[in-house]
This record gives sequence, structure tokens and C-alpha cells, in this order.
Amino acid sequence: MNDLKRHVWIEAEEWLKDSWNCNDCNTDVIVVFPDRSKWIASYFTYQNIETLRQKNIQTGECMNGSYFWSSEMVLIDVINRERIEQLIDHLIEHDDFQSVFNRYPDVDAGEDEHYPAGFFVTEESLR
Repeated sequence: MNDLKRHVWIEAEEWLKDSWNCNDCNTDVIVVFPDRSKWIASYFTYQNIETLRQKNIQTGECMNGSYFWSSEMVLIDVINRERIEQLIDHLIEHDDFQSVFNRYPDVDAGEDEHYPAGFFVTEESLR
């Protein structure tokens, strides 16, 4: 897991431009490594937790804002590609990545078109 070569997909980057606030947001993040392993976490800004709590107080969700939970949650100061990649690299370098991200089924070869050419390790690339 010390190889920093990775592909990072951030759900928020798929949304309409200027439709989200990087200081008050949550988004799923998928990291794929050349061995085809796929890892997922949900990132929330600290401010977004308070925004969600206030919404839940008004809507009655989560016992009127008394609690909040999300699987695979990572709290972060700001959601942007630079900060997310910094955190991913930090987690990898400190052997914490597998404790924070949850592994999902590997990327199928039929999905290779969504990744840069030559990204995945193949038998040919090992020769």
C-alpha cells in the first residue's frame, strides 16, 4: 500500500460547476490502485455536520438532530481535490489508508476505459 500511484474519483466534481460549497459539503471518494483494488470513503466538512444537524432539527430526522452517523465517514476541513489527495497520500504514507477507507470489489477489466491507459498492472507490464 506504499505505492502512491492511484486514481481518485470525487463525486462532487461530477456536480454542476459552482453547485457546492467546498467548506460546507459532503462527497463520496473512490480510490483505485493499479492492482485493481477499489476503496471508498465519504468525506464531510466539519461545517457540513453542523449544517446537517440544523436541517435535522427542522425536519425531525436523526431524533431532531440529536445524532448523526454515516458509514465510511472522514471529517475534513475543506473538500477540494488538492486537500483530498493530500489526505489520501498522508494516510498511505502512514499506513492508515486501510483503516479509513473500506475495500469494495476490485475494478472489473470491462471498466478499464475509465482509467488512464496503462494504469493497471498486467502480466505484460510485469515482464
